[in-house]
Amino acid sequence: MKFIVPEELDGVTLKSFLRKHCSVSARTLAKLKRTENGICRGGKVIRSIDILSAGDEIEISLPEDDAYIEPADLPVKIAFEDENVIAAVKPAGMPVHPVGEYQKNTLANAVAFHARQMGESYSFRPVNRLDKDTSGLVLCAKDRFSAAFLQGHCDKEYIALCQGKITGSGTIDKPLRIREGHSIQREIGQDGVRAVTHYRTIRNYGEDHTLVALRLETGRTHQIRAHFSGIGHPLAGDDMYGGSRDHFPRQCLHCRELSFIHPISKERITVCSEIDFFDEYTD
Repeated sequence: MKFIVPEELDGVTLKSFLRKHCSVSARTLAKLKRTENGICRGGKVIRSIDILSAGDEIEISLPEDDAYIEPADLPVKIAFEDENVIAAVKPAGMPVHPVGEYQKNTLANAVAFHARQMGESYSFRPVNRLDKDTSGLVLCAKDRFSAAFLQGHCDKEYIALCQGKITGSGTIDKPLRIREGHSIQREIGQDGVRAVTHYRTIRNYGEDHTLVALRLETGRTHQIRAHFSGIGHPLAGDDMYGGSRDHFPRQCLHCRELSFIHPISKERITVCSEIDFFDEYTD
């Protein structure tokens, strides 16, 4: 991973450059110091107290992780990829991580297979996560530095097919709590934690369904599903939250856009994945 020192940072220390300009955490910097040839300038090891000049090329080499996930050839589309990040489109019904009975059929297994096909090896570091039955984009970092940087630098837009008719746009600002007697299901309750969902109507399908675009101000478990259920418009197919599965086999929720600041170039990148829930409609 390489960085070029810009003119305006001529004369700063390596530590200041990495911490403030490159967003290298103190923990990562400490690991780099303990790694052979962890930080080099022009191919030579450099200390954190050394002064940099404009145009210097700083290369950092992060140690490999020991975590291993078994590769599996699964139907996952890669929407964007470079040497630092990869964005995959997770299908509905696929968990993000291996857990319980799902050990070889997760997004992590699929990404591990793709990496092997590309001649690469890296740990699975998802920046965002989706429920098993939610489809859409998942952004993953290929190294520790990118993973740390992308936290707080990634915006997401979802689309959902809700039951009933919704018009216009608005904000649901209602706290969520765990529903009594349940381990994961949420509900609106004043003693819960603050949860904010912004929505805008894309299309009405008569009085029966509404397609909405969603952005989250907070990221609570099942936030979208619980919020729309709480206002009387559960997601189609979401029987946990009152939605009907008469015609849709899963909750109609999809992460269709990721917009993030690239950890190295600092450019904003936007990746999209469209879906038509009615393609999954069953008579």
